[in-house]
Amino acid sequence: MDRITNMVAERPVVIFSKSSCCMCHTIKTLFSEFGVNPSVHELDEIPKGKEIEQALSRLGCKPSVPAVFIGGDFVGGTNEVMSLHLNRTLIPMLRNAGALWV
Repeated sequence: MDRITNMVAERPVVIFSKSSCCMCHTIKTLFSEFGVNPSVHELDEIPKGKEIEQALSRLGCKPSVPAVFIGGDFVGGTNEVMSLHLNRTLIPMLRNAGALWV
């Protein structure tokens, strides 16, 4: 858990992902199109990725990826991020976290 806390503190937006996950790709593309430069951790490519994935599951990430953190807070996965986007609350959240300046 401490490792996740440290990783989440790296940037305003942190995404835990897997390189082969199509939903992860969708979320990364969405943030990229907003001009956000998140810290992306590909759990299938980093050391101890499996341990991090298990810790994310214990935090309530179901499925474990994508797991999106904004401003250090766990936002959720694809469904939650897309709901925030459709409700027009994602952009203000990104601005408040310092991920967007416009």
